[in-house]
Amino acid sequence: MKARLAGAGFHQVRIEDDPLKAAAMIQAEEIFDIALIDITMPEMDGLQLLDIVKNNSPRTECIMVTAVNDVRVAVQCIRKGAYDYLVKPISEEDLVFSLRRTLEKKRLLEILDLEKRTALPVLSNPEAFQSILTRSPSMMRLLKEAELHAGSEVPILITGESGTGKELLARAIHAVSSRARYPFMPVNMAAVNAGLFEAEFFGHTRGAFTGAEKERVGYLKHANHGTLFLDEIGNLPLEMQGKLLRVLQDGEYTPLGSNISQKVDVRFIAATNENLELLISGKNFRKDLYYRIKGGWLHLPPLRERPEDLPLLVDHFLDEYRNGGTGCHLDEEAFGLLRHYKFPGNIRELRSIIQSAVNLAQGGPITKAMFPAPLREIQPVTSYSAEGDSQVIVSLPEYEKAYILKVYRQLNNNKSRTSRLLGIGMNTLRRKLKYYNIP
Repeated sequence: MKARLAGAGFHQVRIEDDPLKAAAMIQAEEIFDIALIDITMPEMDGLQLLDIVKNNSPRTECIMVTAVNDVRVAVQCIRKGAYDYLVKPISEEDLVFSLRRTLEKKRLLEILDLEKRTALPVLSNPEAFQSILTRSPSMMRLLKEAELHAGSEVPILITGESGTGKELLARAIHAVSSRARYPFMPVNMAAVNAGLFEAEFFGHTRGAFTGAEKERVGYLKHANHGTLFLDEIGNLPLEMQGKLLRVLQDGEYTPLGSNISQKVDVRFIAATNENLELLISGKNFRKDLYYRIKGGWLHLPPLRERPEDLPLLVDHFLDEYRNGGTGCHLDEEAFGLLRHYKFPGNIRELRSIIQSAVNLAQGGPITKAMFPAPLREIQPVTSYSAEGDSQVIVSLPEYEKAYILKVYRQLNNNKSRTSRLLGIGMNTLRRKLKYYNIP
């Protein structure tokens, strides 16, 4: 069983044929995601072990296994907290399906729990996310949610403005998943030629095109067992969306020039800076494809909503481009301009600004004069703010956000009291907090 589970992608498996030793491991607070428990065992039966697991490690999901198809026992197991009940002989397909479904339930519960916590979550695999620099609470929760999604097989949709790091996040999810040993294949959907979509995605057999002497492996086969990253999926022409949908639904494709379908095992991660729901309403994006790729949804906030990350990113890019020198740094006025800039190009734009300024500074301090014209033209104007002090004047939506969050925090994150004090409906407050990435 361990070998077959490893072949299905479950590599961290502990086998124990003594229920007393298994109970001792659970009571010693060893952590397991799933316990696969036989009903009939020497020394202790499966129901007793199920009780010990659920009492000592309630987050461990349990699947019961038995040779007897007894409805009474099955109901007893479910009442004691088991998630599934399998009757021998069990096919590998049924076992893997049950394990994946159980992990999916566990992942969803952990995501719900993540939203309720006030303390910042801790990543189990921080090395996989080290390329994403942040100290923003909303970003830390997002990365933890991404890590939880990585443990499942559901397709993931990453949204966010251009330059927010969608591909970096997709690569981190791949790195922490069970598919990390296999390829990560990024494909820019905006650059996929409509006429060659099938040949590029599905590949083609020899002779499928005039003069095509060799068989060509498509993106799907190249990414088999790995992750296919579909960047800018909102730009995929409508006629190609149906062909992609079939692969997502059935895990099958047919190479061009062949009439034999082939199976493929690929994890799909899609990303876009488009509003897909708006595209759906305009009949430019298929609704069924949208819900298929949105198994897990992660929205990356723009840099202007992560002010605490700006100094961290500036220092990182300075270290990257000043080639070990220490004299090149931002003076106070230059950093002040960055703080008040909206960064329409987000982190990608910040990187470009710092790289250009380092080149111009030639090892000396970076001043306002070394910034692009849109940055140099910012005129800080003092005005009353929602926080009650003098700072740069803000737009009405920004003022509203600052005031709502100020009241929400003063009332210890109590949504009911906040909605009453502000005079807005509870659903309106929830919608605005979700938009602000506030749990």
